[in-house]
Amino acid sequence: MKKKILTVLGLALIICLGACGGSETSAPAAESAAAPASATKAPADYDPKRGEGKFDETNIKIGPLDAAMADKGKSIAATKCFSCHKTTDEKLVGPGWKGVTTRKTPHWIMNFITNPDPMIDKDPEVQAQLELCLVRMPNQNLSEDEARSILEFMRQNDGAH
Repeated sequence: MKKKILTVLGLALIICLGACGGSETSAPAAESAAAPASATKAPADYDPKRGEGKFDETNIKIGPLDAAMADKGKSIAATKCFSCHKTTDEKLVGPGWKGVTTRKTPHWIMNFITNPDPMIDKDPEVQAQLELCLVRMPNQNLSEDEARSILEFMRQNDGAH
């Protein structure tokens, strides 16, 4: 019985080393397989400031922080987002939210949280983040109002007044 277990473990180790790039002959193949994803360029019709979706600067208006909307957004995020995201810059499953509203436009954020799949497929920065996090953000089927409330909470989290 012990011999069978050792044989299975040894076989598993050999398979893992081959598949995970543990040997010198497989490491270059693993690197070349990873290179296209990080070197991916956005399609010519993709706007990295806007993202992919129905939101743009004409239909997302940002003014002074709406505290009631931010509270609603925090409640929605607690249910749909906080199992994968922290409000700090610390990674959980997905990246932390701290500073996201200073790095991305409001319409990009709205497009991403309501329409993640096409943006994951097209946005080079999102693809690079996927390489770090290893998990695609699922579509939470947020309504426009829910997404806008989460955006307002993100703004509050980043210090908007």
